[in-house]
Amino acid sequence: MAHGENFQVKKGTIPSDAEKFVLYENVALALGGMLAGESDPIVIMSTIVAALHQSMPHYFWTGFYRVIDEELVVGPYQGTPACLRIAKGRGVCGTAWAENKIIRVDDVHSFPGHIACDARSASEIVVPWHDRVGHVTAVLDVDSSLLAAFTEIDESFLSALSAKLPIG
Repeated sequence: MAHGENFQVKKGTIPSDAEKFVLYENVALALGGMLAGESDPIVIMSTIVAALHQSMPHYFWTGFYRVIDEELVVGPYQGTPACLRIAKGRGVCGTAWAENKIIRVDDVHSFPGHIACDARSASEIVVPWHDRVGHVTAVLDVDSSLLAAFTEIDESFLSALSAKLPIG
């Protein structure tokens, strides 16, 4: 597969790491063009979520939780209805925020304190998102209905994306 190549991977399946790499490269190119010069956090979050959710076949739920008054409050997302508020340190999202680190969970049912907003979620990755001075302003939460859907490729791309597109 060549850089920038267009191809389809069936929704609800886990692409190979090579396929993920190409899909993520295409998303990065598209986002770079769409968000050039943009500073509004809602526009940035909405565009990131839409591009990722529509492009990645293993994504079941994709969205941001914003840090507001010491709790996570649902922001732009695509997928089924979400949990509206999450306490710091609670569930995968609250833990990623509290520890300021990416958390990748192969089986959410084995994660202590997992918050089941949708019973179909099977695996999850949560990426803290920062402002330009390094404060966590949001977390990107991605769920899959498939076990072990996320790999180092997902983690690496989402981490790089968060560094390139600060929020706040």
